[in-house]
Amino acid sequence: MNKADLVADVAERMGESKMKAEEAVNAVFEAMLSALKRGDDIRLPAFGVFDVKATAARTARNPQTGKEVAVPAGRKARFKPGKALKDALL
Repeated sequence: MNKADLVADVAERMGESKMKAEEAVNAVFEAMLSALKRGDDIRLPAFGVFDVKATAARTARNPQTGKEVAVPAGRKARFKPGKALKDALL
């Protein structure tokens, strides 16, 4: 499923136009992005948790040349599924 499919599905479930559904989907994504940028967790009961993890600086290797490359420290988003989501996928 891509974003267009998601918007179409939301529009159908809401009984609204695709334009209104896209506004709703975009608003949810923007709210989630803002929370993650602040370092807040997003806890959705029965679905899962989105959080941000700090990554340490490290040295990696370019597979083509074998040369070592410095990878700077950063942050990455993670998702941990909740129990209900795990059970639903069994």
